[in-house]
Amino acid sequence: MKKSLCIPLMFAFLLPALPGHAAEREWIPYRKLVDIVKVDKFDALPPAERDKVILYAKLVPVNKAISPLDAGLVVVDGASRTPMPLDAGGRARMVLNKQWLADDAQIWTSLPKGEKMRMGFDLGAVLPETTQWRYATVMGAIPQTNAAIGKVAGMLSLFVPTMKSVIFKFDKPAQLTIKTAAGDKHYVSDARNHLKLNLDEGLLKENPMMEWSARPLEAEIDD
Repeated sequence: MKKSLCIPLMFAFLLPALPGHAAEREWIPYRKLVDIVKVDKFDALPPAERDKVILYAKLVPVNKAISPLDAGLVVVDGASRTPMPLDAGGRARMVLNKQWLADDAQIWTSLPKGEKMRMGFDLGAVLPETTQWRYATVMGAIPQTNAAIGKVAGMLSLFVPTMKSVIFKFDKPAQLTIKTAAGDKHYVSDARNHLKLNLDEGLLKENPMMEWSARPLEAEIDD
């Protein structure tokens, strides 16, 4: 099963739109999103157990004619309105907002009445701002992710595949050199400007320098 981490397809919830104004209406409580994506449990992990990992909510309209970019999500907390923009893949980076929980904030949408959204989560790796870093800096997100899933998902983690790789994404062709003790290893991106690296336990221990021709746009954790 292809994942981007496509856990969203495994832990999917179809959430109907609530009645309301045609242009914008109440959708779900912020607390509901937190519960489904397990943001609170992820946030409760010690920083050293999650500092390499990015947690995303993934919200994709069931109607394929509707782009996630058209979902028009806004968190409404009293008189405060905070947009929750989604990328083209339907992802929004999640950081627990305890004030929204305490205030029972609501998420509103501008999707047409009756349209549903599939909800789940994705995981990504934190990237340094430079084009050079040690192997474990990013690839260490894989064991950290697997350990976090076990603690956050509980028994549901039995249905989640073990993460084994990171997909680095670029907006143009890119090259990577890993400067190992045994010699340089060279890699190039594919036709989609993606470069997928499987975790190498030996390199994780050696922790050599990785040198990129360009900084990746993002790093997606995959199985």
